[in-house]
Amino acid sequence: MAARALSSLPAFPGRLIRRRCPNGHLIPPSSSRFLFTTTPGHRTALGPFLRISPEVTDALSANKPVVALESTIYTHGALADDLTSHLDSVVRSHGAVPATCGILAGVPTVGLTPAEVGRMVREGAAKVSRRDLARLSATSLLAAGGGGDDGQARAAAGHGGTTISGTMVLARLAGIRVFGTGGLGGVHRGGERSMDVSADLTELGRTRVAVVSSGCKGFLDIARTLEFLETQGAFVATFAEGGKAADFPAFWARESGVPSPSTVRDEREAAAIILAQERLGIESGLMFANPIPEEYAIPRSDMEAAIETAVREAQEKGFTGNANTPYILRRIRDLTQGRSVPANLALVESNVARAAKIAVELAKLMDGAPVTPRTVKSTITTKTDSDSGISGFGQTSAPAAEVQSEAHQDVKPEHSHPVDVLVAGAVALDLNCDYAGAITAGDAKSISPALHTSNPATISQSVGGVGHNIALAAHRVSDQGKVRLCSMVGDDVAGATILSALQATGLDTSSIRQLGHEYPSTRTAQYVAVNDANKNLVLAMADMAIFSTHSFPTYWASAVASSKPKWLVVDANWSEADIQTWIHAGRAHGAQVAFEPVSTAKAQRLFPPLNRRHAHTTPLTVFPRASVDLCTPNQYELLTMYEAAKRNGYLEHSHPWFEVLDAFGILRGARERFVDITGSAELADAGVPVQSVNLLPYVPTVITKLGAGGALLTTILKRGDPRLRDPDHARYVVSRSVNGHPHVGAVYMRLFPAAERVRDVVSVNGIGDTFLGVLVAGLAMGGEVDRLVDVAQRAAVLTLRSKEAVSLELSGLKRELRRAVRASE
Repeated sequence: MAARALSSLPAFPGRLIRRRCPNGHLIPPSSSRFLFTTTPGHRTALGPFLRISPEVTDALSANKPVVALESTIYTHGALADDLTSHLDSVVRSHGAVPATCGILAGVPTVGLTPAEVGRMVREGAAKVSRRDLARLSATSLLAAGGGGDDGQARAAAGHGGTTISGTMVLARLAGIRVFGTGGLGGVHRGGERSMDVSADLTELGRTRVAVVSSGCKGFLDIARTLEFLETQGAFVATFAEGGKAADFPAFWARESGVPSPSTVRDEREAAAIILAQERLGIESGLMFANPIPEEYAIPRSDMEAAIETAVREAQEKGFTGNANTPYILRRIRDLTQGRSVPANLALVESNVARAAKIAVELAKLMDGAPVTPRTVKSTITTKTDSDSGISGFGQTSAPAAEVQSEAHQDVKPEHSHPVDVLVAGAVALDLNCDYAGAITAGDAKSISPALHTSNPATISQSVGGVGHNIALAAHRVSDQGKVRLCSMVGDDVAGATILSALQATGLDTSSIRQLGHEYPSTRTAQYVAVNDANKNLVLAMADMAIFSTHSFPTYWASAVASSKPKWLVVDANWSEADIQTWIHAGRAHGAQVAFEPVSTAKAQRLFPPLNRRHAHTTPLTVFPRASVDLCTPNQYELLTMYEAAKRNGYLEHSHPWFEVLDAFGILRGARERFVDITGSAELADAGVPVQSVNLLPYVPTVITKLGAGGALLTTILKRGDPRLRDPDHARYVVSRSVNGHPHVGAVYMRLFPAAERVRDVVSVNGIGDTFLGVLVAGLAMGGEVDRLVDVAQRAAVLTLRSKEAVSLELSGLKRELRRAVRASE
C-alpha cells in the first residue's frame, strides 16, 4: 500500500516537470515523476506539508546532482551541530548539492541550513521515522490556529530529526535519488524473539532511494539484517575493488564475516544500477555499503568485547526501541576510550563523499551523457609544477556553480589519510593591478595612477594567502611527505576558482571548508593591490572577514585528529579563539606547532589578555611543554608579540615564564654578547635579541627574518644537546643554565647571513611564507633547524625572483633539502 501511495504522487495538484535529454527526447515518466515546480515560498505541490529550499529546488529542476542528508545524526547522534556545514561542504566539494532533511517547526523540510539544524539542536527535536512524520507535521496545523474556542493554537509546532527511514520518505517526496549517511539500522541481536527490527529495513523495501552507508551498525545481527533486506526486495551491494567478492562491512570494521550479496566496482556502476531500477519501475530501495577508510577501521576482534558489554547492559537496564541504539553507541564510545568517535566522523565523511560522486554520475546518465571521468573545467589556466606555460587566469568566466561542480569530482574524502604537515591558515584570491599609463620622463607623478578616475593597468590574478603559500611551498619541496591545507572559502566565484586552481597544483585541499550563503560574511577572502608603474604598492584592500567571523572548533580539532600531522602550522589570520583551538588540538594529538605571525596587527593574537579565555582552549604553557615550538616573525612582528606578551601579563615574575627565563643565566650587560654574535650593534639596540630571549619560554625556537640581513635563530638547547660540547657551536651559546634546571641547557643564538644579494627582485610577496614552508617540510623529514635555515633562505630567494607568491622552481631544492636532513642525523 505504501509503495502504491508513493507511486501515485503525480496525482497531487502540481505541474509535473518533464525534462528533455540533449537530443530533444523526453525523459521517460518514471525518471521524472517525482519532481514538481514550486510555489512562492518554495513549497512543492504538497503545499505547507513539504518545504524545499530554493537551492535544492533549482538543482532538481536543472538535473544537477543532489544528495540527501539526515538530521538525526545531529539531533540524536554522534556529530556536533557545528559539523552540519562540514558535511554540506563535503557534498559541494564533490560537485553535488546537499539537502539536509528534517522537520522544522512542524514543517517537513528538504534543504535545511546549518543555522536551522542548530536551532533544532538547541530547542530540542523528536526522533522521527516514517511513522512519526504525520504526527509531528500536524503540530504546524494546530499551531496555525486550528483548534480552541479562543482561536489560539492547541499545540506548539515541533522539530524533528529524521532517521534514515524518515529521510528516505522526504527525499523521495522531493525527487532526490541518492542519500548519504553513517550506518543503517537493522535486526537487533535477539531480534528473532524481540522483533526489534529497524524501520530503515522496511523503508528500503518500499521507497526507491539509494542509501550509501558503512553497512549496518556493528552491534546488530548483520546476517539476519541481510536476510530481512532480501525478503524486502532491497538491492544490497558493497563497494569492492574490481567488483571482487567482499564482506558486508560492520560499520567500524571493514569485515563482518558475512558475505555481501553483491558488489560494485565504482560510482559509475552504482549510478547505472539506480537508473536501471528507476526505469524498470521497481519501487524498492537500494543499499550501497561503503567500508570505512582503512586508516580509521577498528578490527572486528577489538570491537566485539565492547559490543557484547554494551548490548548486555542495554538489555539489563531496559533500553529498548528508539532508546536502544543511542545508549549502545554511547557505551561503545566509553568502552573503546573514544576510538569510535573519529571512526564515526571518518565513515560519515567517506559515505557522503561517495554519495555525491554517485549523484554526479547519475546526473550525467540522466542527461544522456557518456559516463566518463569528468575533466577539470576552470576559469583558470594554471601552471602546474611540471608545466612550462605562463601562470595566470583566462579571459573568460563561468558561473560559480559550474566551476565548482566541474573541478572537484575526484577530490579525496575529507581528512582521508594522515599527513606530515598540516597548515591551518588563510587562502585568498589575489588581484594585482599594475599601472600601465603613459610615463613622462622626469615627472615622478606620471608613474602613479590618478585618483578618482579609471586608469589603464595590467591586471593579474593568483591564489594567495599566508596559509596557502606555506602549504604550497612545503608541498613543492616534499618528496614523499604529504602536506594538507585547512582553510575556508565561500560558496562564490572566488571560492570555486581557488578550489579549481589548488587542484591543479596537486596540493591536498580535502580540509578546505566551503561555507554556504546561510552564513554571514562568507565571502571568499580576497586581496587587491594597486601598484605604480615601478611595481611599488600605492594602495591595498583586503577582505579577510571569513576567518575572523566564523569559528568551528569541533571541525578544527577533527581535522588535526584525523590528519595526525608531525607538524601543524597555524597562521595568525584566525581569531584569537581559533588560534588557541588550533594550538591546543595540535599539542593534544602529538604534533609540533609552528606559528606564523602574518602581520604586526595580527601577531599579538598569540598573546591575548590572560583573562580572555575561550572554550576548547587552555592557556599557553612554557618550556619544556611549550604550546608552540617554532615562530618566524620579522623584527616588527617580533616587537609586537613581545609588547603584547608584556602588556597582557605573560612576562610576570610570578608566572612560570620567569622560572624558565631565570634558568637561562643571562646577566645584565649581555648587550656585548648579543653584538658579538649578531655582528650588529644596530640589531642589538633595536632589542631583537632581548625580545627573542624573553619569548623563548613560550616559543623555544624563534627565527627572526631580517630581510637582506638574513635570519636570526634564537633557541633553547636542552640538557644533553651535543652542541653544548661542540667547539664549533660554542660561539653561538649566549649563556648556559646555572641553577640546575632539569631541562634548560643553554640559550643558542646564531645569525644566518642572507643566502645572496638579490638585485633582480620581481616580487617580495610570499618570501616569508616560502621560508617557513620549506623549513617545516625539512623539519617533518627529521631535519634540525640550524641545518635547514640556509635551504629555506635559498627558497625565499627563488620566490623573490618569481612573480608567483611561491616559486615554481622550488622543486629544484628537493635534493638540497634531503642533504640537509641527512646532515642532521
